Amino acid sequence: MTSLIHPVKIFGGSASQSLTQSICEFYGSTPGDLAVSRFSDGEFQPNFQESVRGCDVFIVQSTYPNSDNLMELLMAIDAAKRASANYITAVIPYYGFARQDRKDKPRVSIASKLVADLLSTAGANRVMTMELHAPQIQGFFNVPVDHLESSIVFVPYIRTIESENLVIAAPDVGASNRIREVAKVLNLPMIICDKERRKANEIANMTVIGDVEGKDVVLIDDIIDTGGTLCKSSAMLMEKGAKSVRALCCHPVLSGKAYENIENSVLTELVVTDTIPLKQHSSKIKVLSVAPLFARAIRNVHENGSISSLFKQVFNSQTSLDLNQKS
Repeated sequence: MTSLIHPVKIFGGSASQSLTQSICEFYGSTPGDLAVSRFSDGEFQPNFQESVRGCDVFIVQSTYPNSDNLMELLMAIDAAKRASANYITAVIPYYGFARQDRKDKPRVSIASKLVADLLSTAGANRVMTMELHAPQIQGFFNVPVDHLESSIVFVPYIRTIESENLVIAAPDVGASNRIREVAKVLNLPMIICDKERRKANEIANMTVIGDVEGKDVVLIDDIIDTGGTLCKSSAMLMEKGAKSVRALCCHPVLSGKAYENIENSVLTELVVTDTIPLKQHSSKIKVLSVAPLFARAIRNVHENGSISSLFKQVFNSQTSLDLNQKS
């Protein structure tokens, strides 16, 4: 490989230390030294412990609650800009506030747009993220956005499931576009769960569009929060004749009684990624790492390679992502 003018340095924020370490291992480097000083009143200050002048800097930080994670990321970006970094990419495996992407009631903030503006103002030249709640959030940014999809990780996993009666399911009508390509690539039937909600995290009724009788159902969604809706959806699918139900959710927010809900549910398993670290162990939860994907994406961005090639590589192959293969 030819030498590059601007060296790459990858730093991890407090919320994504383990993931950053894994990304660097796959990339073939070590994490940069980013320290966070904390004051007694709770204020903090990110500080690069090494020079970033003229470097292409990648700062990895998921912005799950609390909001300190977002503020730390913004301050780290600002610090890199003021330290004369050549190019700053905010690598945000889980982009918090993405569910607030529109005014669904009067007098509320469109927080995902606000966060996009804050990242640009702080000095990010580029944003790399994964499985936004709504893909059109990319339009909120005034800088390039690399939007990685969880299907790159989930498709190889689904191929390992031993069943002749698999069916891919969208947990609601809004998620149908997300799973349509997965069902097409795997040549599997697709169903849609049309849910009528009584209130948040509570289903009043569900209509299944498609046949689940005797099927092994694979529910795919972008995020699991309390798990209440997902667990009730799974129970209703079993009542409608499904043989088994498993769920694949990219971002394991898992708040409130989520772990208890999952353990007591009819789910065969819940497969998540490590965009957010798990708070505790669960016998039903399996974690797939997105580190190889982000490492390859970082390399492609730095070398002006194609991001879409990552999708093609996985969808046209029977194996998982090969980091050693050039795009």
